[in-house]
Amino acid sequence: MYTKQERMPKNKKNESFFQTAFLGAMIALLGGFLLSYNYIQKQKIMAYDYMSNTFYDGEKVAIRKNIEAKNTSTEQANSQTQNTENVTQADNSYIGYLNIPKINLTKGFVDINSADNTVEKNIMVVEGSDYPNVDKGNFIIAGHSGTGWKAFFNDLRKLTEGDTAKVTYKGVTYTYQIVNIYTQPKTGKLAIYRNYDKTTLTLITCTNNDSTTQTIYIAELINKEE
Repeated sequence: MYTKQERMPKNKKNESFFQTAFLGAMIALLGGFLLSYNYIQKQKIMAYDYMSNTFYDGEKVAIRKNIEAKNTSTEQANSQTQNTENVTQADNSYIGYLNIPKINLTKGFVDINSADNTVEKNIMVVEGSDYPNVDKGNFIIAGHSGTGWKAFFNDLRKLTEGDTAKVTYKGVTYTYQIVNIYTQPKTGKLAIYRNYDKTTLTLITCTNNDSTTQTIYIAELINKEE
C-alpha cells in the first residue's frame, strides 16, 4: 500500500502515459517511413530498369533492322537509321548491362563520367576500368551489398568459381567465368590479382556480415557474341 506521500498524483500518471504513448507512436512512424522509403526506392529502380531494358531491346531490334535495310534501298536505310537514333536518344543513361544468371541479376550501368555513376544510385564503373571491348582489359564494377534498395550486389556472396557473368555493351554480349574470389581489408586501396594476358571482369562489394573487408570476384572472358 502506498502512503499518502508515496502515491503518484493522477495527473502525473496521465502525463507519463501520454509521453510513453507519444514516444512509441513516433518510433512506429519512423520505422514505417524507413520501410516505405526503401520500398519506394526499390520500386523506382525496378521501374527504371524495366523501361531501360525495354528501350535497350528496342535498340537491338532497330540495329538489326538497320543492317537488313542496307541490303534494300538507300531511302529505307536512312529511315531505319533515324529509328535507331531515336531509340538511342530514349535510352540516354545506361550504356550496357551486367547479367548474372545464377543470382537472377540484370542491372544497367552508365558511362564512367556520368554523374549517376556511383554506388549510391547504380552499380558503378570504377575509375581506371577498361570497357569490355578492350582486348586484355579489365572491366571493374562495384556495388553495395547488405540491405536497402541500392544493395544490388547483395547476392554476389552466393557465387562460386565456375559461375558465369555476362556484360552486354555496344551490341556485343561478353561472357565471363569466375576464376578467383578473395577478400581484402577496406583501406581505400584495392589490389586486383588477375591474368594480364586475359580479358577480365572484376566485381567488388562489401563482404557479407563483415563491414571491415571487401570481396573481389575475378572473371575471365570465355565468349563474345554479337
